[in-house]
Amino acid sequence: MNNFIYNIPTKILFGQGQVRNLGKELLPYGNKVLFLYGKNSIKRSGLYDEVIKTLSENGISFVELSGVDPNPRIETVKRGADLCKEHGLQIVLAVGGGSTIDCAKGIALQAKYDGDVWKDFYEDQKYENLKDPLHVASVLTLAATGSEMNGNSVISKLDTNQKLAIGSDKLRPVVSVLDPTYTFTVSKYQTAAGTVDIMSHIFEQYFSPDKGAYLQSRMMESLLKTVIHFGPKAYENPEDYEARANLMWASSLGLNGLLSCGKKNTDWATHMIEHELSAKYDITHGVGLGILTPYWMEYVLSPENVHRFVDYGKAVWKIPGTDSMDIARKSIEMTREFFINLGIPERLREIDIDDSKFEEMAEGATCRGPLGIMKKLEKKDVLEILKMAL
Repeated sequence: MNNFIYNIPTKILFGQGQVRNLGKELLPYGNKVLFLYGKNSIKRSGLYDEVIKTLSENGISFVELSGVDPNPRIETVKRGADLCKEHGLQIVLAVGGGSTIDCAKGIALQAKYDGDVWKDFYEDQKYENLKDPLHVASVLTLAATGSEMNGNSVISKLDTNQKLAIGSDKLRPVVSVLDPTYTFTVSKYQTAAGTVDIMSHIFEQYFSPDKGAYLQSRMMESLLKTVIHFGPKAYENPEDYEARANLMWASSLGLNGLLSCGKKNTDWATHMIEHELSAKYDITHGVGLGILTPYWMEYVLSPENVHRFVDYGKAVWKIPGTDSMDIARKSIEMTREFFINLGIPERLREIDIDDSKFEEMAEGATCRGPLGIMKKLEKKDVLEILKMAL
């Protein structure tokens, strides 16, 4: 196991009714808030009124910015940053799913930065220029990305068909409310996509050719089994509190840094390829991941890394046998079947994506060099995976 430093400063308020404590938890960081959310779902659910109440009771003033898109736009980031500067706001409060929280992080960064965050950070990754942003807080309404407890932000720029990510501990929310009841109204489609997204985050850290980090692998297998157990339950019964609660906490644990501590490398190739898909076609991230992941698994499987698939197949899917390649292939097929049973399409053509932009997507995915560690993927490899998924 490699050396590591582990520090997650996000304070989690987990459980029903915890939003009433949000206002007092924000006060140490300021009393002027940008209240950021998507469309009108938080108003229909009553969450909007609950947030307003806790802010008002604690003397916190706020400016609203609504309309954050599922793949948040850089234009919204800049609009939010302008509001923060104009009104002297101190906290960006995101109420919604991962897209809203990702957008909040971009706003918090741009509000304290004189340059262009898109060019300097999302494009050029100049982290040495990243100063302290505004504080970010969140109230989570969709279990998927883990953005409520990590420093990652993914933003889209539609005029150039780009979807790029940054990551910094300085962007971790200072406090996040995780109330599973807020996910009761999430549709079957989004529940399925969120379930896949959680699993994909774990896959990206689990699948590596190294044989160390034993404890981390066992934790990841347990999380995968939890998501596989409760994902279908939430899909079939949206108000199953236990199912929603387990998915919500798995989402946070899946990508808050814990699982990769002590691991030599993680992969993330599938995410980079999917970002090209959703940048070009504005599809739901989890759906794209659900389509691509089994084909990525098939493409990277080799005698050198088959042990990881064997561990996965035996621990998560309880696949019997002694033939390593047979166990590996069965684990891939069971993964695909699980996604399909949640309503995730098997192929890109099922969501009206053809091969006309494959060359462009493969080029974009590898613009900073080869992807992944299970197998180093060059442009030609990404192109082949996309063709397999067609």
